[in-house]
Amino acid sequence: MPVITAPLEFNEEQLYVDLESMFGYPLFLKCEGFNFAGSIKLKAAIEMVTSAEQSGLVTEDTILVESSSGNLGVALALIAASRGFQFLCVTDTRCNLSTRRLIEALGSRVHIISEPHPERGFLGARLDYVHSLCASDSRYVWLNQYANPSNWAAHYRTTGPAIAHQFPNLDARFIGTGTTGTLMGCARYFRELDRPVRIVAVDSVGSVTFGGGPGRRMIPGIGTSVRPPMLDESFVDDVVMVEEVDTIRACHQMARNGFLFGGSTGTVVSGAMDWLAHHGAPGTNSVAIAPDLGERYLDTLYQTNWLQGLYGEDVLNVAEIAAAGVRPE
Repeated sequence: MPVITAPLEFNEEQLYVDLESMFGYPLFLKCEGFNFAGSIKLKAAIEMVTSAEQSGLVTEDTILVESSSGNLGVALALIAASRGFQFLCVTDTRCNLSTRRLIEALGSRVHIISEPHPERGFLGARLDYVHSLCASDSRYVWLNQYANPSNWAAHYRTTGPAIAHQFPNLDARFIGTGTTGTLMGCARYFRELDRPVRIVAVDSVGSVTFGGGPGRRMIPGIGTSVRPPMLDESFVDDVVMVEEVDTIRACHQMARNGFLFGGSTGTVVSGAMDWLAHHGAPGTNSVAIAPDLGERYLDTLYQTNWLQGLYGEDVLNVAEIAAAGVRPE
């Protein structure tokens, strides 16, 4: 039996859900939410903090600071509690209340940005606050998940090889895009393999990552209002953009089958199904990632008033139609 002394020592790498019976197309979903941080962000957090420690950036007086929509904040709070340093998470009003409380329960602090930057949205406002904080006090050290090579290196070292080991004949790999750390790490790893794997990036409508116009995005964890510096589109074969209402539909369809996942998972699954419907062939071997589970989204994605207030009275009707296995025309 596994026995650990630190929360960072456990992460489930081999659990997949076969979604074909739910959606009609072959897709294996890698579940990354089974660790003590509850998300795939634990991998990047460990890599970035360890690198900062080894380079001497972290001392006993250091206060790590990071901008996060939630999951990385939890992961860094977990590491801070385990390794005995201070952490401040800079987030915004879209971050789930349960996530903010979890960060604080682990002993870290949360600063909430309430107003978006007029041109660069909430992310721009969060980054401006981080810059000003670091400039005002040398104790603050910004890990900068958006440009830190340790972010993508974590997935080059772990996530990519884990998938390749389980699926040696993989055809298509669907990856949600936030900081693009998972995307770049996995894409770099699969590019080096002898057998070509099609890398399909999935993003949210309203995100500017791949050059689209900015728009309202209420579901955290995917998309961005500032183009991620680490993105290299030469590693990406296709891009699929997903409307948030389709994200909600996919989440509720999986929930009706007993699988409660977060919004980024719903986005990736919806985008993958759209791609497979147009490009998939019989026997296509495809994998997507579920970055976290859905419990932290009970007050948003799975709350009727929140959904109807933002997306209209019919949003749950669409989800119910999809849950019955009928695709709306």
